[in-house]
Parts: sequence; structure tokens; C-alpha cells
Amino acid sequence: MDCQISGLGNALVDALVVLEDDSLLEDLGLVRGTMHLVDHDAWQKVYERVRDHKVTFDSGGSCANTIATIGYLGGAARYCGQVGDDQMGRMYEDRLIQACGGHNLQFTNAHPTGKCLSIISGADAERTMLTDLGAAVNLPSLGGFSDTIAKAKIAHFTGYTLLEGPMRDMTVQAMAFAKQNGVRVSLDAADPFVVMQTRELLWQLLTDHVDIIFLNREEAKQLTEKDAEEAVAAIVERAKVDTVIVKLGSKGSLVWANGELHRIPVRMVKAIDTTGAGDAYAGGFLFGQLEGWDPRSCGMLATAVAGQTVSQVGAVVKDRELLEGLKTAARSAAPVSS
Repeated sequence: MDCQISGLGNALVDALVVLEDDSLLEDLGLVRGTMHLVDHDAWQKVYERVRDHKVTFDSGGSCANTIATIGYLGGAARYCGQVGDDQMGRMYEDRLIQACGGHNLQFTNAHPTGKCLSIISGADAERTMLTDLGAAVNLPSLGGFSDTIAKAKIAHFTGYTLLEGPMRDMTVQAMAFAKQNGVRVSLDAADPFVVMQTRELLWQLLTDHVDIIFLNREEAKQLTEKDAEEAVAAIVERAKVDTVIVKLGSKGSLVWANGELHRIPVRMVKAIDTTGAGDAYAGGFLFGQLEGWDPRSCGMLATAVAGQTVSQVGAVVKDRELLEGLKTAARSAAPVSS
């Protein structure tokens, strides 16, 4: 199967656990609702405290979640990243094969597989994360990933790899390589903190390489100092990005494409775990793009998949039959723009 979309990102095993109260967070001095970067030993110590609470493991990392979502939707997707040659790395490989039928992973003995422990509140689905980046951020070169990127229709990236560190240059290099080969470049801003730390670089990449940009309201405001619709207009005017998506939480999302602004309604669900909602949105939207759908239908599928994701524990919806139903419903929605 030819690759329609490739993704390059930080390959992290997700370890998900639901706790009914915040006593462990308080005991460990963790700030609720935020991500904490830790080393392997610190990660293991916290994991030992929660391992008896039904921890669920899966392949993760923002980009990988999006690529896996596209794979489960039926798209020809391949993920590029690095894991350790260890038990977690082999589990990561298995999960990608289940989602996409294959992968473009590199294995190393120099570092353990990166991992993210998400401690999810049973009360309101808020997540507190401990992340050990491990092997994920120590790629020596694009290497064999170049061929996968060059043959895709879309190359997808996330803002996390643009933070200070060895993956920044690798990501910028991969974006430029994709553009040189006529591949559309997609970027998920990922986090307001990322935008704050990389604002000038983001504007440069949006101007030079990016064709599709995903942001939430706070990220858009951090980038442009404007809210929602004005932020969309500012990005289009300054960087000439052809497809701009701004997610508005309970108010749905805005999709600018083909010179039109589309308002996409939200899909109301009971939130159980918010992990990966934005990744799922990007996966649904990009799948529609690969299929040649109109922008509104892409947005309708994106919000449906994101809604389904937050109604479960885990960042990726794996029920292929359910996803087929969401695809059918999205396609039947009338293509009405604002």
C-alpha cells in the first residue's frame, strides 16, 4: 500500500491510569493538569506508585496519535520516529502495525523508549503528565525516513518537536525536504507553551513550508495576539497558509480553506479522558483531505473523531466499524460555509 501521509514526531509510549482523587499528585508535588519532564528513573518511581491501578499502555506522542487515527480510519499512513530496542519499543511497534499495517521506526540501544504517564482525574477527566523523552529525541538523522516523506501526499508534524533540542533541526529539515518534493506540510501547534517558546520560528515555518495549521483558541491568540476569526485572518494574510483550523472547545471549530471560512459545530459527549483530543481532530481532518473531501466534511469528521476520543480512555479510537459510521455521517453533512 502506497503511503498517503507520513508523520515525524516524538515516539512515546502512553501509560494511562485513572485515579479517583488527587492525593497522589499532592503527595508527589505534581501540578495538576500540566506536563512534567522527568528522566527514566523518576518516571519509574511514579509508575511504581500507580501500577496497581489498571494502567493501560499504547503507542503515543501527538504525531503518532494522529497517524494511528488515520490508519484506523483506513488511510495509508506511516509513522517515523525512534524507540529503544526494549520491551516498550517492541510494544510500540506492535501498536503501530495494528493501526497502520506497518511503520518506519528506528530502534536504538543507546536510550530507553520514551514514555508519558498520564494520570487522569476520575472526577473531571483532567490529565497530569510525566514525560521521559528517552530515545524519541535522539534521532541521528532523517535517514530512511526521507523516502517515506517524499512519497507521501501530506507530511504531518507537531510543535513539540520544535522546542529547543535535537529534534528541532530534524523537523525543520524534514519540512523543507517535504516541500521540495511537492508534499503538503501539516503542522499541529500542539500547546500554548510551545507557541510561546517558538513564536518566531513558527511564523517562519508557516510562511516558508506549512500548508495546513491546527491550533486551539489559546494557541492562535499566543501566535497572533488576536482571537479566533481575527487570528485566522492574520495567519492567512501574513503567512499565506491555505488551510487554517482553530479549535474552539465547546463552541466547535473554524476551518479556513479554499478562500472560505467554515464553522464546524462541536459533538457533545461525556468526557472521560481528554488525552489526544486535538490529535484525533487532526487525524480526522487529514483523512478527509487525503480522500478529497470538501473542507466542511473534513471538519465534521474531525470533530466527530475527537468527540469519540474524549469519551474513552486512550488517545486513539480503534473501533473501525464505529469510525466507518462517523465517516458516513460526516460525508452526508451539507457542505454549508459561513
